[in-house]
Amino acid sequence: MADLILFNKPFQVLCQFTDEPAGNEQTSRATLADWIRIPDIYPAGRLDYDSEGLLLLTSDGALQHRIASPGQNMPKTYWVQVEGNLSASALDKLTAGMMLKDGPTRPAKARIISEPEIWPRTPPVRRRDTIPTSWLELTITEGRNRQVRRMTAAVGFPTLRLIRYRIGDWTLDGLEPGKYRKIPINLPTPSRPGKRSTHKRSATSPRRGRSS
Repeated sequence: MADLILFNKPFQVLCQFTDEPAGNEQTSRATLADWIRIPDIYPAGRLDYDSEGLLLLTSDGALQHRIASPGQNMPKTYWVQVEGNLSASALDKLTAGMMLKDGPTRPAKARIISEPEIWPRTPPVRRRDTIPTSWLELTITEGRNRQVRRMTAAVGFPTLRLIRYRIGDWTLDGLEPGKYRKIPINLPTPSRPGKRSTHKRSATSPRRGRSS
């Protein structure tokens, strides 16, 4: 049994428990320690400083690997506010997979949605009276650096706001920004190694090996 922490990470919070400024740089960025006071837990995956939404944390290494390892192909669903009226051709490109600087993306699921019922962001997203915005639900099975933002920019619709709604079977439902919920997870019991035979080969037994 392992505990999994579901946390709704607010905007402009580092996805780590300490801020490590470079050189003599002085910063006062918020970290996970400002919101979560549970010892010995670590994020299972990352979420950008300027992104919001679901972050999973655990103290169990096996569970952390199961969630965060690229080889697990765990789907992640994002609600994305983009600049402009999202086009059908842009959706097709996002869905089919596209070429980014670090290689092609896997096929994704993408659809236009109405603005979700979510909390206001602080500070708010910039708005331009002459430029409309659209909302997109995008599901990917990768976790490259700033991947969703790069994908929407590549099809001509820059991301204005990015909220991760789902990871695998876990969602943001019922979690306000800055709040977390702890749930128990039953992990599969590791299989025990087979019992080794104690039979000793006799001196006259033929040896297996390469034929001469």
